[in-house]
Amino acid sequence: MLRAPNRQRLHDRGHVVYLRSSPEELFRRLRHDVSRPLLQVADPLGRLRDLYAQRDPLYRETAHFVIETGRPSVSTLVNMIGMQLELAGIIPKP
Repeated sequence: MLRAPNRQRLHDRGHVVYLRSSPEELFRRLRHDVSRPLLQVADPLGRLRDLYAQRDPLYRETAHFVIETGRPSVSTLVNMIGMQLELAGIIPKP
């Protein structure tokens, strides 16, 4: 996602859905996850904020749809994505 040609290919060849979460929400979910090397720093929330500031514009540029994740259940998120794809005529309505 960091390289412009990759973002363009993704955008041109598929339907990109950006599941957007705030840095604070990501921190809440990931604060105990030791398997994420980028977060093994003194200030993981600060790191998430920096990454968000750098990457959010790139993700938005690439995405056809932006879904705010917040705290809904997985099934709610799936329904939200499905509704967006239906409204855009990408998938048929059930």
